[in-house]
Amino acid sequence: MKCFFVWILLFSILLTGCSSASSTPIVDSAPQTLLVFAAASLTDAFTEIGENFEAQNPNVAVTFNFAGSQALRTQIEEGAPADVFASASGKEMETLITNAFVIKESSQIFLSNQLIIILPADNPAGINSLEDLAIDGVKIVLAAEEVPVGNYARQALDLMNKSFSNNFKDNVLKNVVSNEDNVKQVVAKIQLGEADAGIVYTSDAIAATDLQTIEIPTELNIIAKYQIAPLVESANTDLANEFIAYVLSDEGQAILQKWGFGSPLQ
Repeated sequence: MKCFFVWILLFSILLTGCSSASSTPIVDSAPQTLLVFAAASLTDAFTEIGENFEAQNPNVAVTFNFAGSQALRTQIEEGAPADVFASASGKEMETLITNAFVIKESSQIFLSNQLIIILPADNPAGINSLEDLAIDGVKIVLAAEEVPVGNYARQALDLMNKSFSNNFKDNVLKNVVSNEDNVKQVVAKIQLGEADAGIVYTSDAIAATDLQTIEIPTELNIIAKYQIAPLVESANTDLANEFIAYVLSDEGQAILQKWGFGSPLQ
């Protein structure tokens, strides 16, 4: 009888041990997260690029921070973690290079973009030409001057000033009712009918199919050269370089061009 109870005790201990082992969850390795800081104008194209990159790399999650390039540069300088910076302005990239956040040789131009005028779908102000932007009372929304597209818009107005009249730019700027933090906010103001016209990138007009547009002739336009680079302090340098390689690949470039961006060689 004593042996019987010993065997029962041993059997109970064995069951308990097996139960504890089987209840321990198997933890799968966590996916790598790639943090991409990108100009707001890249929102639609990079969202698609990110989805494709994730599909090709199942253990990777791409997280985007879209904003004005100047705001993203400030965030990086203030210590925000990031793996990749895609800027609509060479100025912002050069600042990060100067301050040792980016290695100069790692920065590459990966696309070009141009400016276009956008109007509400019903065009209530009856704007039909660039000259109409200077008509008294027309409500115009631009990005702020420190935002790349806002700076490019003012450069384009300088060119128009030489072609139309010496006070054209001043008259247009008098009509500005709002200066926005990024280009997507300019688009939103026009879509909401809060202004009669805005100056944005061609790519933004492609994404906003509900708006009317007026093209800006090449001789009066500004070509923006976007730059991309991995961050020196990236926790995923190899992955950052793989993402950049995909953006520069034929497949990545085809997506960018579908969304209205031009070749980096333009």
